[in-house]
Amino acid sequence: MARYTGPKHKLARREGINVLDKSSASLKRRLNIPPGAHGKKRKRRLSEFGSQLREKQKVKATYGLLEKQFKRLINEASRKKGDTGEILMSLLETRLDNVVYRLGFAKSRFMARQLVSHGHILINGKRVNIPSYSVKVDNVVSLSPKIMKSTNVLKILEDEKDKEVISFLQKKGDSGKLIRVPKMEDLQIPFNLQLIIEYYSR
Repeated sequence: MARYTGPKHKLARREGINVLDKSSASLKRRLNIPPGAHGKKRKRRLSEFGSQLREKQKVKATYGLLEKQFKRLINEASRKKGDTGEILMSLLETRLDNVVYRLGFAKSRFMARQLVSHGHILINGKRVNIPSYSVKVDNVVSLSPKIMKSTNVLKILEDEKDKEVISFLQKKGDSGKLIRVPKMEDLQIPFNLQLIIEYYSR
């Protein structure tokens, strides 16, 4: 299955929440109307399975994952000791593309994924081009010298320089690092992780 490249607003409307990395007046207005010509008429109560499925799809749309990738993360979280939901959230948040986005090096996770795939991201000074790479505590994530010549990237860094990064990350200029494992209280989670775990436990 190929990665979804269609209209992002359509994804958000399908899930009923803003799964994108930015908002707009247009999206806010249409968010509670499902996509399609008869969207307003189609709202109905979901079954237990339907609720679990929608929660799973929200996470996949938010982080830009395919089913195979997400199932692999679920299996990894299930094998570890501790709260499976919190471990899953930690695995999602420490993906390299997500860390690049959270550090403010990209406007969206999609752009962050492109930066990684094109070899513009370094970890401890070494180029890594795998978006799903799991960033470890104390790993230093930085932008390559080549991409630092891009006016687009320089503008993003300028716009983001005074914004606080999420609590489990530390940023300084064009580099940052993971200072500890993410916890549930660090994040505002717009989906029910328990329903997702139940979906895969069937």
